[in-house]
Amino acid sequence: MADVPSDAPEHCPGTSSEQAGKTSACQGCPNQRICASGEAKAPDPAIEEIKQKMASVKHKILVLSGKGGVGKSTFSAQLAHGLASNTSTEVALLDIDICGPSIPKMMGLEGEQVQMSSFSQYAEDNLAVMSIGFLLSSPDDAVIWRGPKKNGMIKQFLRDVDWGELDYLIVDTPPGTSDEHLSVVQYLSRAGVNGAIIITTPQEVSLQDVRKEIGFCQKVKLPIIGVVENMSRFVCPKCKNTSQIFPPTTGGAEKMCSDMRLPLLGRVPLDPRIGKSCDEGQSFLSLEPESPAALAFLDIIQKIRQHCSSDGLQDGSPD
Repeated sequence: MADVPSDAPEHCPGTSSEQAGKTSACQGCPNQRICASGEAKAPDPAIEEIKQKMASVKHKILVLSGKGGVGKSTFSAQLAHGLASNTSTEVALLDIDICGPSIPKMMGLEGEQVQMSSFSQYAEDNLAVMSIGFLLSSPDDAVIWRGPKKNGMIKQFLRDVDWGELDYLIVDTPPGTSDEHLSVVQYLSRAGVNGAIIITTPQEVSLQDVRKEIGFCQKVKLPIIGVVENMSRFVCPKCKNTSQIFPPTTGGAEKMCSDMRLPLLGRVPLDPRIGKSCDEGQSFLSLEPESPAALAFLDIIQKIRQHCSSDGLQDGSPD
């Protein structure tokens, strides 16, 4: 929970709870007096600080998925590369998958280090990247943190990093609807978020979790830019034949979007060269610009550009 202090005990009810400072778990907590008095229910001052920091960021986009393994971080990486293909556009990619940071490798920056106060890692001249992966001594180090410490790290990323003037900030999130998602939505609540892009694959086992993700967005009033169906089909790079690897047994993302009245931004075919480019830290869009998958990515990215330019959110203005 985003309202649990980093120094709170394991079963802290949260500072906004009616039981704050009053349960047995609160005994001995350094925050007990403040919580019991109701002072802790005041808005986190970091929310206003982050609003000020984000005033120089025109567009903020969250990339979400209900389930792991659907290609969410791959999409985030290609979205960043695609937006940055216009050299006059300043882009940043923030990885808040605290326990599974894959963005450094995908962006060709694995093993690099940064200082928290500034960007020192750029995948391209106009594409900055920040991830907890840059703060680990080894890419194999496990991050074994409870929710409050994750929340504190996300707050630092948003408030303390020198973002500078950006056209787009893309936030790659972990799968699900947990601490990290609640935190980033809360901390950006006054900064003006354009919305979320939700990634799925065609099969029902993925769509079932995506519906939960959509419900999360609706409950926290996070706009949904649209849904992307990843791995929608397999296009053989040699013979160009198409086949269904993950059959859409219930109609896939198209039917789900129709039922839930959400935009389907597009379908990206499965191409083994995408995985290879991510392993090598290169832009698939640059390596295979004429492939069906690259063309699908570019079409989706253009729709996202159009959405951001037309929804009226700029310079940290709340919706």
